[in-house]
Amino acid sequence: MNKHYDYLIVGAGLYGAVFAHEAKKQGKSCLVIDKKNHIAGNIYTYECEGINVHQYGAHIFHTNNKEVWDYVNNFTTFNRYTNSPIANYKGEIYNMPFNMNTFNKMWGVITPQQAKEKIDQQKKDAGITEPKNLEEQAISLVGTDIYEKLINGYTQKQWGRPCKELPSFIIKRLPVRFTYDNNYFNALYQGIPVGGYTKLVENMLSGIEVRLNTDYFDNKAEFDKMADKVVYTGAIDAYFGYSLGELQYRSVRFETETLDIENYQGNAVVNYTDSETPYTRIIEHKHFEFGTQEKTVISREYSAEWKKGDEPYYPVNDDKNSQLYEKYKALADKETNVIFGGRLGEYKYYDMDKVIEVALSVAKNELN
Repeated sequence: MNKHYDYLIVGAGLYGAVFAHEAKKQGKSCLVIDKKNHIAGNIYTYECEGINVHQYGAHIFHTNNKEVWDYVNNFTTFNRYTNSPIANYKGEIYNMPFNMNTFNKMWGVITPQQAKEKIDQQKKDAGITEPKNLEEQAISLVGTDIYEKLINGYTQKQWGRPCKELPSFIIKRLPVRFTYDNNYFNALYQGIPVGGYTKLVENMLSGIEVRLNTDYFDNKAEFDKMADKVVYTGAIDAYFGYSLGELQYRSVRFETETLDIENYQGNAVVNYTDSETPYTRIIEHKHFEFGTQEKTVISREYSAEWKKGDEPYYPVNDDKNSQLYEKYKALADKETNVIFGGRLGEYKYYDMDKVIEVALSVAKNELN
């Protein structure tokens, strides 16, 4: 505890690793701490049967930002994996994102015009003009049939709330295409790090002191004395001792097993969209890297309401939580020696490329 650093970085995930790497390049001393027993946060991967397993769920890197793409390629090589998940509704298989393959399977339509006419008719029959919630937004995008089979049950499992109670903006992330294109992300650059995400973060943190199994809040006052400035990537409400109340998250529970077969489901990601199946999706990890191992590893994902002590995954960005976050942000803005960043520090759903983009921007402003 006697050594002094320029920066104490709380969290060894992407945001913390990028900031630490940039600070080290500028000759700054950094200490990175994390309460987990590994680096890389929720993008952590570990090897099992020669397969890189995504411990905290599937992460597919995708971006249109060439600067970010070039940046991550400094640390590792990316393969050509393209995210093309499929949906399983009671044994019926549909392509995602919703595209002409989906529309053909659902309705037998062949042309984009036929698909649009079908959706417009179902939207009209539902009487939707201005979508006020997720259900209405979904129907206005893809029609009633697809909403009922492929969105309603899945979304209720994921968020633990009826679709009518969820804000419309959540579904706006969902791509809809009138082409026969199964590529989920309409991104210029896409892939998975060869050898897993842990290797990517490990290379970012090369030459930087890292302490794992170290909880910042176990000795906050002492840690704060160790550095001129703190970069905090944990939950913002936790930083302030939940003094204004707890922000809400959705959490995820995983059941992972190794199977004595070469290929379980033929795809990396299969969503189970009916409400009766208790899990939301199954990940078969080997397909992220085109694996040919004799065994396979699968993970079933179960969405759950978050409680203190659980891993927070998705912020619940409804009006109530957004207003509470703004109050915490006002407190954070008064902390002159603390930078709050990342998915938890900013209570925001960030894709990986956005985390890197923001971390690089903050580091540039801070260090130059």
